[in-house]
Formats: sequence, C-alpha cells, structure tokens
Amino acid sequence: MEALTIRDVELTGKNVLMRVDFNVPLDKKTNQVTDDTRIRAALPTIQYAMEKGGRVILMSHLGRPKGGPDPKYSLLPVVSALSELLGKPVQFSNVFVGEESEKKIRQLQNGEVLLLENTRFDPGEEKNDKNLSQQLASYGDLLINDAFGTAHRAHASNVGVADFLPSYSGFLMEKEIQFLGKVVEQPDHPYVAILGGAKVSDKIGVIETLMNKADKLLIGGAMMFTFWRALGYETGNSLVEEDKIALAKELLEKAKERSVEILLPIDALIAEKMESGQPVRTATRESGVPGGWMGLDIGEKSIALFKEALKEAKTVIWNGPMGVFEIPEFEKGTHAIALALTELKEATTVVGGGDSAAAMAKFGLENKVTHVSTGGGASLEMLEGKEMPGVASISVKKNRKIIVAGNWKMYKTPEEAGQFVRRLLQVLPKKTKPVEVVLCPPYVDLYTVRDILVGTDLAIGAQNVYPVNEGAFTGEISPRMLADSGVRYVIIGHSERRAIFKETNAFINEKLKSVLACHLTPIFCVGETLYERENGQTLTVLNTQVAEGLIDLSASEALKVVIAYEPVWAIGTGKVATPQQAQEACFWIREKLRALYGAEVAAQISILYGGSIKPDNFASLMARADVDGGLVGGASLKESFADLVNTALMYL
Repeated sequence: MEALTIRDVELTGKNVLMRVDFNVPLDKKTNQVTDDTRIRAALPTIQYAMEKGGRVILMSHLGRPKGGPDPKYSLLPVVSALSELLGKPVQFSNVFVGEESEKKIRQLQNGEVLLLENTRFDPGEEKNDKNLSQQLASYGDLLINDAFGTAHRAHASNVGVADFLPSYSGFLMEKEIQFLGKVVEQPDHPYVAILGGAKVSDKIGVIETLMNKADKLLIGGAMMFTFWRALGYETGNSLVEEDKIALAKELLEKAKERSVEILLPIDALIAEKMESGQPVRTATRESGVPGGWMGLDIGEKSIALFKEALKEAKTVIWNGPMGVFEIPEFEKGTHAIALALTELKEATTVVGGGDSAAAMAKFGLENKVTHVSTGGGASLEMLEGKEMPGVASISVKKNRKIIVAGNWKMYKTPEEAGQFVRRLLQVLPKKTKPVEVVLCPPYVDLYTVRDILVGTDLAIGAQNVYPVNEGAFTGEISPRMLADSGVRYVIIGHSERRAIFKETNAFINEKLKSVLACHLTPIFCVGETLYERENGQTLTVLNTQVAEGLIDLSASEALKVVIAYEPVWAIGTGKVATPQQAQEACFWIREKLRALYGAEVAAQISILYGGSIKPDNFASLMARADVDGGLVGGASLKESFADLVNTALMYL
C-alpha cells in the first residue's frame, strides 16, 4: 500500500514533530559538521513544513552515547549548519524532553524550527519506552518520519510516538520507499545485484533473498575472498571469514539450483599492507594471492567481466564497495562500477547506502543514478524483505472500503436517538463517501434514525438478528424484517452475544448465511479474551472463529462480509490494543482468509478494529495496513464520532 506523505495533511498552525537523520560526522577539534549530506537530504521536507506554516520540531540521534547525555554527541553543532542551509535561524533545546523543550515548543511560531537535543540522551529512546513516546506525542499534532536511516529500528522517536500520533512520510522517506520498494517488490528484468564490502556474514540475508529475485549476483569487496577459498583458491593475508567458507559453498550451490548466476572476480589488486604508497600487483584467481599479500580491490579483468554483465540490466542494486576505495590505489574497481551504473540510461539504478553512497559522493556521481539511499543498515534490511518498523508505522492509503460503524448497544430511546442524529449530521462532513458511515441503534430506534438519514450518505445497521425469516421465535427479529426496514448492515458474533447469550461459532455461521441471503452486509466480529491473549491463544482463537464462522460460504459470499477484530479485553475497559497489536491480529485474519479463499479475495475484504476507539487513538490504528476502519462502541454515542469519520477520510 502507498504511504501517506506530508502532502496529505494540513500543516498550518500545527506542531509538526519531525524525525530526521542528522547522524553526521563532526570534526574532533572544531566540533563542526564535516559532511552535511544527511542534513541537505532532509531540507525539502523541513522547508515544505515551514512554507505551509507548520511549527517544526526536529528530532534526531547522533552517534552512540552510553547511558545518558554526553557533550561529545550533542546536536548543537548541527544548529549552525542547518541554519546556514535554511537561511533562517534554528532554535535549539539543550534537552530532548523536559521543561526547556516544552517551553520552547510553546513559544514556537508558525514557520519556525526547533531542534531538540540528541534523542539517545534518553535511555527510553532505544527501548521504545511508552512513557517517553507519550511525552513526545504531547509535543506535536502529527509526526513526519523522514529518517530512513533509522527505519529498521523501533525507537520511541520514530515508532513509539506513532502509537499516539498519525505518522506521515517526508519526501526523503517517500523516495526511499519508492525506489527500494520497487527493487524489492517489482524489479524489471534482467535484474543484477552487486554486493561488496568486507564480510559475507553482513550480507547473508540479502544474498539469500536476492537469489529468489535477481538474475545475476556480482560479488566483490573483501567478501570475494571467502568465496575464493570456498572454491579452493589461495587468498594469502586477505580478509577471509573462516567460519563462513562452508556457507559460501552452500550459497554457490543454491544459486546453481535456482539458475541464478553468481559472478566472482577473476583477478584482484594486491599489496602487502593496506596503505597508500605500497607496491601493487595483480593476482589471478587461479594463481591465488601469495603469502604475506592481501587483496584490496578487484582487477581489470574483473571490472570488464562485471561491466559486461551489467550491459542489458533493467534493474541494478549496488551495496558495498569493490575494494578499499578510500585509498587511491584501490579505488579503481569501485569507481568503475559507479561509472558503469551511470551509463545505464534505461535501467533503474539504486545504490544501497553506507560505503557505496560514500563512494558515489567521493566520485561526484550521486546525481547520475536513479537513487542513492541514505540508509546503510536500513537499506540492507529492506533488501532482505524484513519488515521495517519505521516504515510500517507510517499511515497508508487504503484501497479497500473504509467503514466506520457505531454500535450504540442498549443506549438511547427513540426520542434521544432522533435528537442525537440531528446534532451528529450538523458536525459530520456533508459528503462522507467513499468512507461508509454506519449507525447501529437498538431495534426500537431503527425507524426514527432511518427517516432522519434519508438523503444522506449514512447507512443504518442492526445489532443482532435471528437466522430465519419468520416463525415462532418470541422477541427475535428476522433478516427479512431488517431488510424491509431499510437496514443495510447487521452486527453478528459480537463478543457480548458470544459471552452473555452463549452464541456458538455454528450459530453465528447460520446468522451469516441468513443475512447474506437477504442481501444484507454482515459485520462479523471475532476476538480473544484477556485470558486467551495472555496464554498465547490469540491466533488459535481467531483462526477457529474465522474458519467456523465462514464455513460453507463461497468466495463470492465471503467478499460481501465485513470482519471486525474486537479484542474482548479492550471493549468497555478503556484499554486499547496498540496499533501493532491491532495490525498483527488483522494481518492474521487476512492470512486466514487467504488460506480459505486465496490472496485476491483476502485482499478485498475490509477488516475493522473494535475496542475502546476514541478520537485520540483512531488515527494511529487506521495507519496500519490491514486496519480498514472501526467498529465503535461508546465513542459512537457522542458527537465526537464525527472526528473518527474525518480521521478515516484522511486515509483515502
């Protein structure tokens, strides 16, 4: 799904909490920024927020301080560099969180910028501490995440705060997701991956993932010598991971089995020391590297081999230099690969951060490829196909129907219901489509509510049904009666029906079938109790409830069902599942639907979250990819229900 960006939200007069990556090198003597690449990369997002009238509050880490504040890792030197680049003074708080930050945030004017001190000065940052996340959330109206370099870390300032504020991507994050996401999910072929760097162990996951996607893997850098040894060639004093030789053999065998071509260098530049000014020789793979010498770059023949392999490529990903490019004598292989990428005018060329990005900058070629990533470790993990917490926490646009349904339970007389709905219509948007807004009052209120809703976008739903169309069932209401009353939705299997009235999965299945037969849309509720969650039974409960509730329903019938995940422990308790818990459960439900009906059907079924939804937590729940709306209890009895509808509209 497509992430929502800073363009999709109103910023004027808002406190814009923005996570950036200002983890920049500082001169040890002058304490000045020596490379402002990461600061410049964040400028478009910061400037956009300023121009739109946002009050910008920047958060970043710098280095690895241990246990608390350390002047050596202060972000203060960044202030002058950022001020110069923006052409406008940047304010600074000497603390990350605390009274000074709070005071300066209160005084901040539209279009102004405040940089908070190093996020890692608070030990709760790397622990993703909930209290710290809540405190940070109190500083802003929304979060803009533009720090791809930390997207593989679940920290308070990028992931934790997104549990309490809606999170949007900045322009840099958007670009990273766009290009790295394309390489991971939909690469054009032929697809060539170039991997370098020092260690095979750093790239195991990437190599194994790429063997399922790429057509060719070109391996250079010091890691090539572990593969040389795996093939029985001499490597002298070259860096070799002895404990990974067997793995290298295994990877070569896997590549053959999967018809993926792994190209290893056929020669190398060698020297006795990793220093400039040393005598340099070329060693072929067959001759090997003599004792006392070490391989420090790929050779001329290997460069020619790799360039030939790149000629027809439509997608190229490069991560890791070919040699010790920091030393002039051993930069030629890395430089040649960098140049080769710039010559592929018809290909998508992505450089995966870290040393590769540094090499592109050194050679002045960073603007001549499709994309140079700002994240070293982050880009590697994304290439491996791992979930990125910092990316997963960003709000996404929905391509399924979004539904906000209010379950009034046993509240409001017909007169109270009429008064409330009239007030609600005054505060709701005039047009709520394409969000489906459903009111589910008690039976006695149905006609009153129905008549008021005529001519509006709102739909009416019922809270229960008996699964036959007529008969001697005192006190019950049939699907046919509901349909004739103007009802379009029916809540089925609510936890209160399961617990208080002992409704079984089999009985719920009967209800689903009877409702579908009368062309009504069921909101089919599933969820676990606190005991079941604490005993690790959530997945089992959800699997059973979904499978038995939908038994004998065809794929076409399943497509007409809306599912609501309601953690029983969060209903009416004031507790709410975290966005991660809600997403995890909704994802499991979708996986079960995929197993039952296939991926295409599962991808179209809306799954709602239900459990103590309120205006201040709904945005972070809606941000999750598999949450398509809400089944709202107590909050649907107040006019602030309109705030939930407005929140849902943001995700389209």
